[in-house]
Amino acid sequence: MVTKNKTTQAKSSKKLANFLAKTGLHKKDFAQMVGVTLSYVYNLIDESIPFSTRSATLERIAVVMDIQPEEFPEYRIPQEPVLIDDTIEFFKKKQNDLGLSTIQFLKAFPRKKRIEIVDMMRGAIPVPLDWNELKMIGNVLNITNSELYPFWENRLKEVLKTAGMNLRDNQELTAKMLSCAEKFIKSQID
Repeated sequence: MVTKNKTTQAKSSKKLANFLAKTGLHKKDFAQMVGVTLSYVYNLIDESIPFSTRSATLERIAVVMDIQPEEFPEYRIPQEPVLIDDTIEFFKKKQNDLGLSTIQFLKAFPRKKRIEIVDMMRGAIPVPLDWNELKMIGNVLNITNSELYPFWENRLKEVLKTAGMNLRDNQELTAKMLSCAEKFIKSQID
């Protein structure tokens, strides 16, 4: 007799195994993208441990598999807030326009960077403020500096407001600072 938990685990494990086989994604790459060990991935697939019920892990798995986390019966809606960001939606649209699968998109980044990209795409961490980090994403998605700049500017304004700066009272200072930044960024070769 198979229990409901065992059946649920088998469905999720099979879904993961099928995904890895279909995409040809190496288990080691998958483990790095999700932020788990290689042995953990093997254990999930062969059902020697229960499939993860940790929201962050399931969300990362779902991002890499390009599915909704709710497709895993083990998934429970997390208590932590999800960042809603127009920049992420813009990135997803560009990725779609280029016909890049999530795997292709993630593989375009250095291995150690992939989990940050996964966490950003699932709304767990904000879009980077660092221009070079943002530009790295832009390069993968063929986004020009001119297209990317407004997203960076909005992100900088968010950070300044969060840090306590009254943007309206400091409008002149902010405008000069952003004008200088915009000139510098637009002068860089795309």
